[in-house]
Amino acid sequence: MAEPVAGLLLAAGAGRRFGGPKALVQLDGEPLVLRALRTLTAAGCAPVRVVVGASAEQVRALLPDPAQAVEAEDWATGMGASLRAGLASLERTEGTGQPAAALVHLVDLPWVGPDIIARVTAHVSAEAVARAAYDGVPGHPVLLGRRWWGEIAGAARGDRGARDWLATRADLTLIECGDLGSGRDVDRPADLAGPA
Repeated sequence: MAEPVAGLLLAAGAGRRFGGPKALVQLDGEPLVLRALRTLTAAGCAPVRVVVGASAEQVRALLPDPAQAVEAEDWATGMGASLRAGLASLERTEGTGQPAAALVHLVDLPWVGPDIIARVTAHVSAEAVARAAYDGVPGHPVLLGRRWWGEIAGAARGDRGARDWLATRADLTLIECGDLGSGRDVDRPADLAGPA
């Protein structure tokens, strides 16, 4: 990576359809939050922040460094609150290693591996607006250049996160990753069986 890329893991949801917070769900003996954190770290993202909300204390207790946790106090209003809290925490990053961009990843995407993250972060710049695509369908993760963080936070509402902001961008780059894996999420317990 030419410039530092922060990892921003959104893990605050209550997982209503799943039956509990997905961050705590085990897959192959590992909580999804640790699997996603390991993936971001393996791909070279630093710093990594984990946005927590539902069961915040339980999720924080799983993290190797509890200081990585950022609590979205209004997490119940949707993903927009998590994105705002995460970007605000990254804005406060001090020192010479300030990230040029944030790689936004979701806790319920266990089949997005470090190779996918690395392919997306290869497009890092302070002006980056990029996201993974799977067989041409836009998905996650999403790379957001530092230049846009304030704008994105201002537009992030409800469960749409950065979706509305991204829809206005003619400069959005789709990075095909379907050859590397599935961008499918875990919505219900049956989904843990893996991608079809």
